[in-house]
Amino acid sequence: MEFHFDFKEIATATMVLFAVIDILGSIPIIVGLRNKVGHIQSEKASIVAAVIMVAFLFIGDEILSLIGIDVNSFAVAGSFIIFFLAIEMILGITLYRDDAPESASIVPIAFPLIAGAGTMTSILSLRAEYYVENIIVAIIINIIFVYLVLKSSKKIERLLGQTGLSVIRKVFGVILLAIAVKLFAANINQLF
Repeated sequence: MEFHFDFKEIATATMVLFAVIDILGSIPIIVGLRNKVGHIQSEKASIVAAVIMVAFLFIGDEILSLIGIDVNSFAVAGSFIIFFLAIEMILGITLYRDDAPESASIVPIAFPLIAGAGTMTSILSLRAEYYVENIIVAIIINIIFVYLVLKSSKKIERLLGQTGLSVIRKVFGVILLAIAVKLFAANINQLF
């Protein structure tokens, strides 16, 4: 078996997933959940999110082919989801709202906050363009970062403040918007 590790692909996939997961922008949600339900199991949430993402990386294609959708169509649809996530981040509006949970570690932290619809869409969209091993490395890098943020969310909130978190969220929103446009342009030609 031959591996195709590529630093550029790893860096790009890492940034895409980092922007989509938006763990820094989720710190207020995480802190609110921690205050509401008590202790959040950072290790458990991180491991479950990683398993979900890697599993979807491998079986996502089979699920799509089972329902008759090709990866390029999914990538174009995913570009729309990423586009709307970026709009939410940049404009500070909420297009999708999930009900408040009663427990926190697996639902909603691992799923759908970390490994949600945007992340799944991004993983399959990345799979259409990059080698699987590079995406797995990007997932691992992001999960390590997610774990660190979950472990120290209160310290990060105090350090950055609301303004700092807002600026970071908007910057990654613009990056996501550019990624959505690139995914759309790269895959729309494959459909026609």
